[in-house]
Amino acid sequence: MASLDSYPRPSVAVDAAVLTVTAGGELAVLLLAPDGRIPTRLPGTFLHEGESLADAVLRALREKTGVRGLAPRQLHVFDAVDRDDRGRVLSVAHVDVVRAALLPDDALLVPVADLPPLAFDHAQIVEVAVADVRGQYRERPDPSGLLEDAFTLSQLRAVHEAVLGESLLPDTFRRSMLPHLIATGELERAGRGRPAELYRRR
Repeated sequence: MASLDSYPRPSVAVDAAVLTVTAGGELAVLLLAPDGRIPTRLPGTFLHEGESLADAVLRALREKTGVRGLAPRQLHVFDAVDRDDRGRVLSVAHVDVVRAALLPDDALLVPVADLPPLAFDHAQIVEVAVADVRGQYRERPDPSGLLEDAFTLSQLRAVHEAVLGESLLPDTFRRSMLPHLIATGELERAGRGRPAELYRRR
């Protein structure tokens, strides 16, 4: 059996697409601006010897953005031969969706619908991450927990519209989501309108 020294050794990197919904109701991604001005890339790093991929991506987020306490999941391996002009680099991309309140106040959040040119294949990573998350939101009510534990159907629809980037018919949305919800028996009484029923995810 040939030794491992007989085989090429591409470098292995991790990149993280951290998505959130902004206060303005837009799906946005956390980016870095190495020059201090223009965001050009996702948080990422090279894998260290003896380090797991999960630890590497958490280290990248911690050291480069100050973000802690997330649980990114593996999304896809990006292995185009020419993805990095410095040499052969495989990127194991990760994705996480979190409430904006969990991110630092100075986090650089850019709407996914208005991305600037990004380094390497990071635009493709964002595209794959967004498609993955949108697929989940078409099937289940707020699977990433962007809302609190109890919410109204209007609040749920608003966050789904933000993630999906499209308007949803209230009645159709209600019918598709109700089988996955449990009524709490409580009402939200904020505002002047009619109190709205609160639900939880099953």
